[in-house]
Amino acid sequence: MDKLSRKYPVGIQTFERLRRENYLYIDKTDLVWKMTKESPFVFLSRPRRFGKSLLTTTLDSYFEGRKDLFEGLKIMDLETEWEQYPVIHLDLSLAKGRNTVDELRRVLLLLMDTLVEKYGKEDNEIFPGDVLRGIIRRAYERTGKQVAVIIDEYDAPLLEVLHEEVMLPEFRRVMQEFYQPLKASEAMIRFCFITGITKFSQLSIFSTINNLTNISMDSKYAAICGITEDELETDMAPDIAMLAEEYECTPEEMHAKLKLQYDGYRFAKESPDIYNPFSLLKCFNHRDIGSYWFESGTPTFLIRQMQHYRTDITTMERIEARASAFDQPTENMEDALPLLYQSGYITIKDYDRESDTYILAIPNKEVRTGFVSGLVPAYTGLKRNDTEGFALRFWRALKKDDITAAMEEMKAFLAGIPYVEGFQKKLEEVKNYEGFYEYTFWLIFNMMNLYARTQVKCANGRIDFVVQMPDMTYVFELKVNGTAQEAIDQINGKGYALPYQTEGKPVVKFGVQFDRDTMTVGEYIVA
Repeated sequence: MDKLSRKYPVGIQTFERLRRENYLYIDKTDLVWKMTKESPFVFLSRPRRFGKSLLTTTLDSYFEGRKDLFEGLKIMDLETEWEQYPVIHLDLSLAKGRNTVDELRRVLLLLMDTLVEKYGKEDNEIFPGDVLRGIIRRAYERTGKQVAVIIDEYDAPLLEVLHEEVMLPEFRRVMQEFYQPLKASEAMIRFCFITGITKFSQLSIFSTINNLTNISMDSKYAAICGITEDELETDMAPDIAMLAEEYECTPEEMHAKLKLQYDGYRFAKESPDIYNPFSLLKCFNHRDIGSYWFESGTPTFLIRQMQHYRTDITTMERIEARASAFDQPTENMEDALPLLYQSGYITIKDYDRESDTYILAIPNKEVRTGFVSGLVPAYTGLKRNDTEGFALRFWRALKKDDITAAMEEMKAFLAGIPYVEGFQKKLEEVKNYEGFYEYTFWLIFNMMNLYARTQVKCANGRIDFVVQMPDMTYVFELKVNGTAQEAIDQINGKGYALPYQTEGKPVVKFGVQFDRDTMTVGEYIVA
């Protein structure tokens, strides 16, 4: 196989370039066509780097009537007219990070410079919303055709100021004024497509456009961004074979590795599992299974929101919630769950129709290890490299069944945590320090991509901590106001280990006592 024969569109978000230069393209054009026929105003929320920008440029080419770019794709069996419309395409990601209202207005005007050159600007059009309204009107009048409006990442200017008491209302007023023409110009708009991560209900696109259709959790469009299992097995079979050769394994084994690393996203009740497209393409391009989604780091706005709401990170392996709890407007948030879901750090894993309840969890290995690494500095005050070094040493000791070495590493690690504000707030909410240690254990084991759960329900109570490794299960009982022996006695007396003894692998019971003075492991018993 010629390893250079496939061109992967890493960092390329322009449909025209992708097609002209013969990059790999996973055909979604049947969904694009269907979407444009069902509603004149559409909103789609997806996490970053999930192909939203490529989707917007695909729409751009479609409404410009660029039939030549779609030859050989599914849409050719559906579209018969290929009518050309004027297109207004704005990428609001370029407006993020602004510090003042004047800066925000200035960059919004700059984003429309090319459109102003094409359609002109009147003297009384001073503010960004006035300019947008004028552009839509003149495009409609000069061409005699309704306009296609495409706005990518509409919420980008607001994400960094979510809890800025002064700046958020001011920025929101600017954006309300900017989006108002979309409603006022409805008769002149053939199709309007808006993408983002969050939903700001008080912006005009949600409060005044009555017929805005939100397809974010619509099963018909669950696969419009991302790569499905079927697409991976068919369109990308040669890529799996190439990577398998690199790793000296079978294609089936490589498929399983890719599934563990990049699969697991679901965006609707009835949804195929979706692979992260950015990470998967980068993996094939570099011929290496890495954590590419986190190259730019965990978004600071999300970390701030989690700290603001004192998010219990140990619950993220299984969250039961109604859709109204996680797919809701940003202004109505009572916790960080909507942002965690809309940003892609947790996703739908299952749906119970009888109770109308969703099960949410971390999608895959890439998100778990990358997210936890980003959380470590914020939640412990330790440097990421120090924590990763400890996690590796602790893992190796456990793999060698050297419990003494593992626990000595744990003692040294816990003694070095400086107890930053996030944990201090958490400690105010618990009766003792066991909650702190549950947080720390969860971070440690999840950094090693081990399935770790806290406060696990069982017949006779709740187990403090359970870690399931491929060849071993560890059951922990943590004590601050007690002894290690009391912890072991509780594990045995309440049968905490019994549910795991039928899995065919050894179960190790840990009774751990923490010293309140030294704030680290005091004594431990392993049974």
